Amino acid sequence: MMSEPIVCFPTCLVDLVGRRLADDVNTVLGAVGFSPIVASGATCCGQPAFNAGHHAQARRVARRTLRRLGDTEGPIVVPSGSCTAMMRRHWVELFHGDRDEILAAAVAKRVREFSEVVDERRRRLSAFEPRLNAVAGYHDSCHMLRELGIIDQPRRLLGYVDGLEVRPLASGERCCGFGGAFSLRYPEVSVAMADDKLADVRESGVDLLVSSDPGCLMQLGSRADRRGDPLRVLHVASVLAEAGVGR
Repeated sequence: MMSEPIVCFPTCLVDLVGRRLADDVNTVLGAVGFSPIVASGATCCGQPAFNAGHHAQARRVARRTLRRLGDTEGPIVVPSGSCTAMMRRHWVELFHGDRDEILAAAVAKRVREFSEVVDERRRRLSAFEPRLNAVAGYHDSCHMLRELGIIDQPRRLLGYVDGLEVRPLASGERCCGFGGAFSLRYPEVSVAMADDKLADVRESGVDLLVSSDPGCLMQLGSRADRRGDPLRVLHVASVLAEAGVGR
């Protein structure tokens, strides 16, 4: 069976701090029949500047990525709920009245979040007999939950992993406190929110926390490390890859 080409935008955060995650994303996409193509020169979606109200700066940053993605064809998969929301929902607003307005609207329609794409081919996961012995909880990121409405897809993917018990979290919908620039502007509040989240996670009795947003993973993972908490924090793609999908 021939693989179907798919454009992958790894995002700046994954590119900077999550090389393993990028590899896991490509591995899982390959396992379900895609041939990932990384868009050369695509860097940042402009979300940090956009959220801070600096729209001119956000356009300048996002324009490079927009045009690089505009040179490609087919669906664009993004392993980040927040970046997916920015590109799919807010690029049209950001580039309204701009010379790239039409291009932004066209590219936005092609953007898909990672778990959406893999979920459509989830039955192919069974061929790898994925297995991982752990008790996990899934953290819904704010953008995935509230802007994209992607709730069931990542959970269905985790359901294909034998040995993985997925428990509901006491604070499944609570923000982790990252929020991009929010964590830099209000570090004390950000840390307190992360600590509250981690306390609820521990009350749920899980030893593995899963999410689909690298920002949340970085926030909660680094805070757990600082507290000496052995909790593992992984992207859904990394869970699937570690369980043997694509291996």
